Amino acid sequence: MSLKDRVAVITGGGSGIGRATCMQLAKDGAAVAVWDLNGAAAEETVSMIAHANGHATACPGDASAADGIANALARTHRELGPVTILVNNAAITGIVPFHDMTEELWDRMIRVNLKGPFLCCKAMIPDMLAAGWGRIVNISSSSTQLGVAGMTHYVASKSGVAGLTKSLAMEYADKGITVNTIPPGYIDTPMLRATARNFEGSVAASPMKRAGKPEDIAAACSYLVSEAAGYVTGQTLSVNGGRYLV
Repeated sequence: MSLKDRVAVITGGGSGIGRATCMQLAKDGAAVAVWDLNGAAAEETVSMIAHANGHATACPGDASAADGIANALARTHRELGPVTILVNNAAITGIVPFHDMTEELWDRMIRVNLKGPFLCCKAMIPDMLAAGWGRIVNISSSSTQLGVAGMTHYVASKSGVAGLTKSLAMEYADKGITVNTIPPGYIDTPMLRATARNFEGSVAASPMKRAGKPEDIAAACSYLVSEAAGYVTGQTLSVNGGRYLV
């Protein structure tokens, strides 16, 4: 599915799902802005794309802060042009019993996981309106489908992302902009490995008997940002290997 002449921003593009999505959209023909708090990781992704004959630029910065977003967007505009594809992927996680959860931990989770996508959408939707065409994919979490003990702040933030997606989809449906969400299942990423209580046991208990790969999410993104998905908006595309059938 060709994305020739499209400019895509992927937040958290320096590793895991974000990196795989950057690689896939570059392969599809998009010029990719790799946004990541870790500048070295963003540059590594850009090098991988260049090695595969793609076109990308690294934009280090905080995608949950207005000034960081403004700086990264200015660089994206300068080096690639107006943005018509946004994948809000950057996120943090954590396991904390609710009775031990502090206001600071709650606020940080909401700021990065929910306020960040809000700010990025605010910053880039004007480009999409000007083009009369846009694609936004918000990466949520399959944890919102059942809840997870000890992750109240994380699940709440990702549930907010699902709600943000539906409301934006309705608001911009007649403007040529689609907004959808992907809640990844058990995807083998550094973030999951760092927090998984029983990685191998969870894999063995899954219907497919394997963890998902970042490329599985990237493939779903590739579809949702394509011309082929022009009549798909406000939807949840679950990529979880059958772990949750809801």
